[in-house]
Amino acid sequence: MKIGILGATKLAAALGNKFLSSDTSVIFGVRENFVAKDIEWKILSKHSDKVFGFKEAILRSDYILICCDNEHLTQLCECLSESDLENKTVIDCTNASFGNEYDCNYFLIRHFLGGKNIFKAFNNLGIDYPISDVLGLIKETYYCGEEGTEKLKVKKLIEKSGFRAIDTGTSESAFLLEAFFHLSKKIAANKKEKTEYHFKLITV
Repeated sequence: MKIGILGATKLAAALGNKFLSSDTSVIFGVRENFVAKDIEWKILSKHSDKVFGFKEAILRSDYILICCDNEHLTQLCECLSESDLENKTVIDCTNASFGNEYDCNYFLIRHFLGGKNIFKAFNNLGIDYPISDVLGLIKETYYCGEEGTEKLKVKKLIEKSGFRAIDTGTSESAFLLEAFFHLSKKIAANKKEKTEYHFKLITV
């Protein structure tokens, strides 16, 4: 099993390190002309067997995690749509920009892929994770997608990263998962102190 994490973000590097610590094979996919600026990406870029262009990373991977910035999402989706995704599991870990014309990234990606069954997970962490959770308090992530054996594999993949996997149902829940993330950001923005807010699921 090889995981390909697409996008040169803090979330991509952090998830990659979590999977690598569990002895899982991981590679990273970055856009053309990418120049590493953050220290974690400067270190990763020194390994020629770890960092590739989007298309090469897609080709080499069994599980594809989309962790890119929104400004590069269309380019990444075009690379995905031009690739053979048979027997590959695609997981969207992003959130759309919140505004007047808000649209869920999950459905945008699925549209590019011609309706291919994809999954959503890890989006509650945010693209700047672990900066958004400096104390390491987030222990769970929510995921959704159509039922079946592939979804069970996604659950096991999440657990390999060290997070508790919480099933939120079918793909229609993707919009709710992104809204959940934006609500936490809105709460933080309304507070005077500079701090992050996260939700935790409890049973009663």
